[in-house]
Amino acid sequence: MGLKRIIIGRKDIADFEKLNLYGIEVKIDSGAYTSSFHCHKIEKVLKDGVENIKCNFLDPGHEQYHEKEFCFEQFEIRSVKSSNGMVEERFSIFTEITIFKKVYPIEMTLTERPDMKHPVLLGRKFLSKRFLIDTSRKNLSFNQKLIEIIK
Repeated sequence: MGLKRIIIGRKDIADFEKLNLYGIEVKIDSGAYTSSFHCHKIEKVLKDGVENIKCNFLDPGHEQYHEKEFCFEQFEIRSVKSSNGMVEERFSIFTEITIFKKVYPIEMTLTERPDMKHPVLLGRKFLSKRFLIDTSRKNLSFNQKLIEIIK
């Protein structure tokens, strides 16, 4: 018997409680291996003699942008190939995403691309073995959450 997978649409809305971000639009990107989060001012800093990654999530123009700075002592450097074939080095962090009323661990690369339409892209590494994608639908997790609130 195979794993039971949740149907997810091409877009949805998720929470990142550890980052104090709620109702964030996510785009399902089966073409991407890694998941990514748009940030503002990503930089490597020394904190108490230890290298950290410091950033602000989202962009100052985003309606849910808060000026809270986050520091991550645990991070990795990933080579990410973009859709145009260019490879870039990105910092990646580990956090949690809440979608379909369940909290999942997730690795996210940090990218500073203010032209991105959606601040979060969910890639195959996160989606695999958990979700099946129905590109004709969207906001299935968010709609499920609304139905629960209305009840």
